[in-house]
Amino acid sequence: MAPLRFSANLSWLFPELSGLPARVRAAGSSGFEAVEVAWPYAETPEALARAAREAGLRLVLINTPPDQEKGEMGLGAVPGRQAAFREGLEQAVRYAKALGCPRIHLMAGRVPQGADRIAVKAEMEAVFLENLRHAAGVLAQEDLVGLLEPINTRITDPQYFLDTPQQAAAILQKVGRPNLQLQMDIFHWQIMDGNLTGNIREFLPIVGHVQVAQVPGRGEPSSPGELNFPYLFQLLEDEGYKGFVGCEYQPRGDTVEGLSWLRSYWDRRGHPEAGQ
Repeated sequence: MAPLRFSANLSWLFPELSGLPARVRAAGSSGFEAVEVAWPYAETPEALARAAREAGLRLVLINTPPDQEKGEMGLGAVPGRQAAFREGLEQAVRYAKALGCPRIHLMAGRVPQGADRIAVKAEMEAVFLENLRHAAGVLAQEDLVGLLEPINTRITDPQYFLDTPQQAAAILQKVGRPNLQLQMDIFHWQIMDGNLTGNIREFLPIVGHVQVAQVPGRGEPSSPGELNFPYLFQLLEDEGYKGFVGCEYQPRGDTVEGLSWLRSYWDRRGHPEAGQ
């Protein structure tokens, strides 16, 4: 069984450094082989690509733009915003190509303010399916994968449309495109549904990317909380997971000191050699 491959999420790690290029360099010197970034759009793709090249890192995931000024977290399922979703997708594809990044998280977006989740569910799902079919075609032309990530509605974002692995898997099945996959953020899955062993085994065949953080504080995997990460990492290995595990957590102190959990994993399982 191959050891897991880890990716530093630069939207969360190294907050002590300003600017993505500095965080890319820090990830490289901390031993990571890969990085991911939620929204790279404040930097030019060229500057980011150069920083990653110089640090010997590859970029493995970005998100579609959020339009946070309008209080939106993506637009995939938001009625009436299909044209804006397509524009955001084009921007994400442009960045992904320039960065050699193979995966884009297609953000579903929020239930409109004041709307009842149950009342709008069918309409929002129909919009999402339409947008995902369009996205799958666009991404296939560039040999890219689109990911759907359920985000918990108990703590993180009460308005988010896509909130359980079951809901996401059902939507993926309806779209039926092989280049659309599931993004498994163990933090969100634990909060919404628990049953992690069963859910990981059931859904891993359609998972294209994993992310980790402790529950409920969203700190390092080794910080106090509900989740037993040595067990979960072993489970992912045993189940043959080959993708990246994104470190999407809030460091409780200095990022590099907080990476002791990862250094001990590498000591135990071997550090991945570049290019493997």
